[in-house]
This record gives sequence, structure tokens and C-alpha cells, in this order.
Amino acid sequence: MVREGSHEGVYYEKLPEGGVHCHLCPHGCRFRPGGHGKCRVRINRDGMLIASNYGLCSALAMDPVEKKPLYHFYPGRDILSAGTVGCNFHCEFCQNWGIAHGDPDLRSITPEGMVRVARAEAAKGDCIGIAYTYSEPLMWYEFVLDTARLAREEGLKNVLVTNGFIRPEPLRELLPFVDAMNIDVKGFTGDFYRRVIHGMYEPVLKTAETAHREGCHVEITTLLIPTLNDSDEELERLTEWVAESLNPNVPLHFSRYFPNYKMQLAPTPISTLQRARDIARRRLNYVYLGNVTGIDGSDTACPECGQVVINRSGYRVRITGLDGNRCTRCGKQMPFIAGSGSTSL
Repeated sequence: MVREGSHEGVYYEKLPEGGVHCHLCPHGCRFRPGGHGKCRVRINRDGMLIASNYGLCSALAMDPVEKKPLYHFYPGRDILSAGTVGCNFHCEFCQNWGIAHGDPDLRSITPEGMVRVARAEAAKGDCIGIAYTYSEPLMWYEFVLDTARLAREEGLKNVLVTNGFIRPEPLRELLPFVDAMNIDVKGFTGDFYRRVIHGMYEPVLKTAETAHREGCHVEITTLLIPTLNDSDEELERLTEWVAESLNPNVPLHFSRYFPNYKMQLAPTPISTLQRARDIARRRLNYVYLGNVTGIDGSDTACPECGQVVINRSGYRVRITGLDGNRCTRCGKQMPFIAGSGSTSL
């Protein structure tokens, strides 16, 4: 349990005998006084739901926007990245389990303070705004909403790196202040989500579809785990969903799994990542490979003529083949958001 704050949460109802029913995410947790939801951070204090992590920050750092990963949203720029504690999923392979499910050191910060830091970094040069990341930002909902509103007023961008597991109503309230989202679609079967993620995948898909429909920039990430979510059939279904329910121009990132937290399977073979990319490229224009070095996986090529327009080495970015948003070889307009120029997906 994290240090208790005193900020009342939103999206809940009071139950008889002091209970509360949380309506923020599809788990719909009900808990008695002294209890908490599956996320650990929404607690019941005397019949009131408290967002106990409001204003508590576990990490605050400047990151390349590509680290989120976002490859078509201000490529080559930096973003202030902030995280808290808690998550409403319990992935067996969690890469950030120390803050998602542990008890990290926390510092206090206000929405105004967060925006001041971001504004100061933006004044220095390449910072475009704030990314809410590291742990699950949707379980930092009240703080993210308050901060994102202020950031928008200051001309800063807001980015969510999220599992997408939220109910439609709170999502709709937050979306007008969110410029971009990288959403983890961790697999494409209910069985995988139940056994390994301890949640459901249909609400995640709905979050991505809603965000994309409302004009938010969306990129999708899937961590490929050997034997669990890497079959040809599952990869084809994922690709079909991105192409038809989102858009063939939506970037899809396949990330390499390494043993972590409760899962000790061997790392994902490089050949699996390459196979996944080959399958996805049949229907999608932009497919990337992450957590892997030494192979071609992160450059952006024009889908019309094949010219590499953005070269990436780690988080070093060189824009080599773009004139604004157009390929310098064939003139194709490409779906990037960068500076004053952008194209929609």
C-alpha cells in the first residue's frame, strides 16, 4: 500500500455499510473501509474512495519521445516523463514491477509543479510536454486529468503510455486533453489476458478505437512472449484489427520480451520478431521492432517507394528523407505529427 493521500477519487459510488464501488476501470472493484482496489492505490477511507497516489511521483525524467515508444509523434524530440505507483493489471512479466506493484520512494508534486518543470524544460529546447508513463497512468487518473488540463493551457503536449484498461466515460472526459497514446495490446485472446495479464482485452481495444476516432494520435505496442501470444493466427488477428478498426497507417511496435518479475521463459527469438513483422506488413504500412539491437527494426521507410525517411539508432534519430511530411523521393505525404505540420491517420 502506498502512502495515503487525501484526494477524493472520481467515478465511484457509495455502497451500504461504508463500501465503495469503483467505476474507473472495467474491474469495477468493490471494497470495504480500509480496503483497496486491484490497483492498490484507490482505497476506501471511511466510506469515501481516495486516490491515494494523487500528487505522488515515483520517477521524473527527460526521455526521447521514441522511448515511449512513439515514432510518428514529434520524432527526435524529448518529453518530460512522469510516473507514480500502482497498476490495474498484474502482468506476470511486468517490466516495471518495482513501481507498479512494489513500494518505491515517492516524492510529492502538484499539477502546477509538474507543469512548471515541463515548461522550464520546453524553454531550453526540445521538450514538447509531459508523458504519463512508467506505471499505469490511468490509475493516476485524477492527477493526470488535472495536470493535463493545465499543460494544455500552457501549450504543452500530453502523452499517455498505457494499458488502455479504462471505462468509456472517464476515457471520454480525459481524451480532449491527450495528444498521443501508446497503448499496450498485450495479446489477442481472452485466455492470455485472463491467465497472464489478469484482465480482459476487449476494453483495451475499445480504448484504442475511441482514442483514434476522437483524433488522438495512437500507436500500438505488443510485447511478444514465446508460446504465449506469438502464433501466426494471433498475429494475423492483431494486424487485421489495427488495419480495419484503426487504420493501416497506425504504427505497430513489436517488442522483445526478456525474463522479468514472475516469468522466466527464455527471451523472444529474433526470428519471432521478424516473422511478426512480415505478417503485419501485409496489411500495415509502419511496423517496428523494439528491445532489440543489431537488426533493421526501427527505421521508418516510405511505404510508396521504400526510401528510409527516418533513421534510428537506439534513441538517436536522424530525419533524412522528409520535406515537411512528404517523402523527398516520391512526394508521398506521410502520417507524422511534427511541429506545425501534421497529417492524420
